[in-house]
Amino acid sequence: MGQYIDPKIGQVVDLILSDYEDERTVNRIDIHNQPDKAAVIDVVEKLLKILYPGFYSDKIYKIYSLKNNMSATIEDVIYHLKKQIAIVLKYNENNEEAAEEELDEKAGDITLAFMKKIPEIRAVLETDIDAAFEGDPAAKSKAEIIFSYPGLYAISVYRVAHELEVLHVPMIPRMMTEHAHSITGIDIHPGAQIGKYFFIDHGTGIVIGETTIIGEHVKIYQGVTLGGLSTRGGQKLSGVKRHPTIGNNVTIYSGASILGGETVIGDDVTVGGNTFLVNSVDGGTLVSAKKQELKYSNKRAHKKPSDKDKTGK
Repeated sequence: MGQYIDPKIGQVVDLILSDYEDERTVNRIDIHNQPDKAAVIDVVEKLLKILYPGFYSDKIYKIYSLKNNMSATIEDVIYHLKKQIAIVLKYNENNEEAAEEELDEKAGDITLAFMKKIPEIRAVLETDIDAAFEGDPAAKSKAEIIFSYPGLYAISVYRVAHELEVLHVPMIPRMMTEHAHSITGIDIHPGAQIGKYFFIDHGTGIVIGETTIIGEHVKIYQGVTLGGLSTRGGQKLSGVKRHPTIGNNVTIYSGASILGGETVIGDDVTVGGNTFLVNSVDGGTLVSAKKQELKYSNKRAHKKPSDKDKTGK
């Protein structure tokens, strides 16, 4: 049996290997010129330790060595993030002919500029934690929010990825937010602009598109889509404002869809659940869908008599 199968296995191996020989995207095998997804995810997890040192740091370290531990973590992130940025910079058209030394130096400058933003990112995240605590009566403490809320996890990764996006780093910001998406079910594009005191409650199924602009003190529930009207234009729409603008002090309840780059939701608006908006809404408005007509019927009245009912037995 083995002698019969072995030649067939060899044929299959040769068939697949020969399929790698053309110029299709899926055949790119120059692994040293591609970012390492596992390394990027590791950077994300280490950045969370830097953002929340008392919550994500390794518990094996004693408190008096926390500073030394964090120093090592920061240096580790700088080293590995710089390495990954140097690789992805090759994907920029302007850098296709650049020398390795030039890309390495540019990656170093970007990495240091990003790391200097960490205190600012932490200050904004403090407002997001405040918004979650004030906005959710089920929250028993701010520590509970940091430890367990998927919304804060997704926002934290977004805040980091957005700063890299602002620094024109290709690919890595999206890899970071898609990692958070895979864990939380919350899809926030790193290009979105989101103000302070942002709260995502429950979160599963939320989509926030690339050109979305969100003001301060905004609260969003599960299943909300801030999306584009159509992607039929494909790459021609790249860079075009395709997603809505949300003002300050806005609450958007579960299942709502707000679509289109020209759609502006004014300040102090409440958008009810399961609404569908493609037009702008003035400030101070309550938007709600017309209540569905519910029909009730007695199940017993429609029940067919069984054989037992017919015979009386």
